[in-house]
Amino acid sequence: MNLTAAIIAAAGFGSRMQLDQPKQFLLLGGMPILARTVGVFAAHPGIDRIVVVVPEDHLADSQQMFARHGLDLKDIELIAGGRRRQDSVQAGLAALDAGVDLVLVHDGARPLVSAAVIDRCLDTARRDGAAITAIPVNDTLKRGGDDGWVVETISRTSLWQAQTPQAARRDLLEQAFRQNGEADVTDEASLLERAAIPVRLVAGEAGNLKITHPEDIALAESLLQRRTGRLRIGHGYDAHRFCENRALVLGGVTVPYRLGLAGHSDADVLTHALCDALLGAAGSGDIGHHFPDTDQRFAGISSIILLEKVVRLVNSAGYTLTNADITVVCQAPRLAQHLEEMRTRLAAACQTEPMMINIKATTTEKMGFTGRGEGIGCHAVVLLQAV
Repeated sequence: MNLTAAIIAAAGFGSRMQLDQPKQFLLLGGMPILARTVGVFAAHPGIDRIVVVVPEDHLADSQQMFARHGLDLKDIELIAGGRRRQDSVQAGLAALDAGVDLVLVHDGARPLVSAAVIDRCLDTARRDGAAITAIPVNDTLKRGGDDGWVVETISRTSLWQAQTPQAARRDLLEQAFRQNGEADVTDEASLLERAAIPVRLVAGEAGNLKITHPEDIALAESLLQRRTGRLRIGHGYDAHRFCENRALVLGGVTVPYRLGLAGHSDADVLTHALCDALLGAAGSGDIGHHFPDTDQRFAGISSIILLEKVVRLVNSAGYTLTNADITVVCQAPRLAQHLEEMRTRLAAACQTEPMMINIKATTTEKMGFTGRGEGIGCHAVVLLQAV
């Protein structure tokens, strides 16, 4: 089936944080670190399955946490981790569907990973078999002795600082575990190296911070604030032509009419415009990038499902929807009697109240492609607020 899975390793306790709970449950920008991390992968179109590995005594807490923050539990499998990181990753590997052939592993305490880094890691592993995200070492390195004196200076030439995600073909990762699963290693690339499996370096980002020490929370908050800002405005526009033998779906509502709209999904032009407005405000591209019409997974899909994915991406980026104003432009059919149901459905997908979604329908007095009855256009404007 050529599916791609993400294993989120979050079974450690983070003893260096000196806390009475695992660090991945601390709040970052009003959202638990782990929920923010998982949200990035839940919203990524290249990830088909997600397995989150947590401490056994936090399984129920994690499930409730994900539900509170709008993460769809149908798409996430929660399992208990082991004593070591590699034990947890191996448990996650064993929990995957038979159709998964590419596996990405990411630290639950790296919540600021970008979609671009995930893309690079997946593309490289798909091409070369295995990949590790890393950044070049910029500082001079010193080796110290037990007595606290400098022993030598180490050349930083060709040295890289490992990050996650790390990705590999499933068969290669399973081979590495069979050959070296008992060895103590700190990441998946080390296991692959021990099995003589080449691993390609992929450019990471300095902002892909792993929260390890108490001061890292303040740094992550600062990075998140710089990345998000407090208020963000986005505009979205979409248009679809009419066609025969399709239902007309607008705002998740099937509107009785003799024609439907042409498109790869259900062609819900209203919901598409809202998705683009949300993605634009979050600085996350557009709907075509996340759900391309060349991908058969999205053929005929309900655009409300796509909207839910976009909202999770927006939430994981640190935003929540304040309000949306949407204008549908069409000569026919008349939509007034359907607008309230549309508001209700869109609000549910956006995790907000219907009063925060405004929908207007207008004509162009028979001018242009909408006036001639060739199709429907839609504009959407949204305001996001950092949480």
